[in-house]
Amino acid sequence: MTTLSSFTGRLDAALGRLPMYRVVTLALAALGAYALVLLFTGDIGLPGAEAPDAALSLVALLVASVVSNALLGLVFRARPHTESAVITALLLWFVLLPPGDAAQLWWIVGTAVAANASKYLVAVRGRHLVNPAAAGIVLVATLQHFLEPATGGIFNAWWVANSALLWPLVVAGLVVVWRVRRLDLVLVFVVLAATMVVLGRTNSGQPAGDSATYAFQSSPMLFLAFFMLTEPLTLPPRRLQRLGVAALAAIVFAWPNFASIFLVDPQPLWFYGLSAELALVTSGVVAFALGQRGGVRLELTDRRRVAGEVWELTFAPRRPLRFAPGQYLELALPHRRPDLRGVRRTFSIASPHDADTVSVALRVPEPCSSFKRELLVAETGSRLVATSVGGDFVLSGDGPVVLVAGGIGITPFLSQLRSEGRRGAAGRDAVLVYGVPDADEVPYAEELAAAGVPVVLVAPNAPSTPLPTGWRHVEAPFVSAEAVAEAVPDLAARTAYVSGPPAMVTALRGALRGRCRKVRTDVFAGY
Repeated sequence: MTTLSSFTGRLDAALGRLPMYRVVTLALAALGAYALVLLFTGDIGLPGAEAPDAALSLVALLVASVVSNALLGLVFRARPHTESAVITALLLWFVLLPPGDAAQLWWIVGTAVAANASKYLVAVRGRHLVNPAAAGIVLVATLQHFLEPATGGIFNAWWVANSALLWPLVVAGLVVVWRVRRLDLVLVFVVLAATMVVLGRTNSGQPAGDSATYAFQSSPMLFLAFFMLTEPLTLPPRRLQRLGVAALAAIVFAWPNFASIFLVDPQPLWFYGLSAELALVTSGVVAFALGQRGGVRLELTDRRRVAGEVWELTFAPRRPLRFAPGQYLELALPHRRPDLRGVRRTFSIASPHDADTVSVALRVPEPCSSFKRELLVAETGSRLVATSVGGDFVLSGDGPVVLVAGGIGITPFLSQLRSEGRRGAAGRDAVLVYGVPDADEVPYAEELAAAGVPVVLVAPNAPSTPLPTGWRHVEAPFVSAEAVAEAVPDLAARTAYVSGPPAMVTALRGALRGRCRKVRTDVFAGY
């Protein structure tokens, strides 16, 4: 167990250094490079297409997607997200059969353009409703149906569903799922979809083993689950909502196979059999209805150093920002020459849920990312966009709790301690165990003292000045389960909430189990 925790901690730390979009891009690129090798060696064969056709298709999709995304940004006066366009192109490449002639190539290029256009046209207040790749395929397939082209067109072969790519797909997909923390979502979709597909095909006379092989190896189920259903902007903000959306997507996806149980002659959905794409479109629309209705424009009103390398930024939202104490927001800050961390980052919200402004905190080491550097030099009045708000790290029930924070992981607890009501921690039986690298540089010390919650400060050095009333110091290099148990005698009666660096959260999640009633964790991804 210790070895596993150590491995997952290192994995969290490594993946946490990259934004979610970069992890998806790298995973798709690695899978694509492997697929190209297999295509050119003849280990993968595509009907009516050769390896050079596949390479040409990839280049055409990348160019069309990136260029159209940039031009659409100019038209709609929005800063385009180039990496999103690259991901869209890679997804389409794995779905669409490579062109056999010039006419089909133009249809594929048009699909990339339509996919990027959907981000602006099938959108509300800057947030697209559905997965762009799926939207592009549905739009072009609909156009093809009414135009009835004599030649060309697209064919959604989902050729990535190939036995030669199965295990590389699983490895790349699990890396993405681990980074975005959506394993439960993927499991719900895969289990329900696979069950329905196997039952339906078995009912039609296919052996159960062959039906299972089809579901996992020959259908797009795994690729869709790993890389498309997990798209952050097309998911609702809360866990149960996400699981419900995953179940809905599974039903729509598996219906053409499962319908044979109820219907003698099941027909395709509408006039074409795009069940995978329609599953993404349907789930995206429902997710949009459940979550934040579009991006929220924020105006920077204040910036202050909290302690050491920690800064707080305060924004005034143009319209009310709905969130629960403990949730996070994703900020978009397009800028010139972004580094590998990208132009979008998530930050736990530090302000109370009923405040007129919203604040976030960030640790700014030297050297820091280009995102943080641009954020710190932004002038008062600068405008940013919160592209999404979500998270499940909210207090539940009304029993006693122990809040365990490491470094900048204090921010979700600060929001909870500042908030009144059912989801806040104000007036609740709570103990805060707070690990910091320096006892004389404690972020939000005054705010925590004003909250009146007992604080156990874990630091490698003793403070040079007296601690606030109700605080005490434990000399230790980091927060451990032993330190928490020693600091909180009635730990067994409390629910533990843990927030901080990925390695710390992973270690405490396992070490605290059995010592308290329940453990809830929140890996802070903003480093």
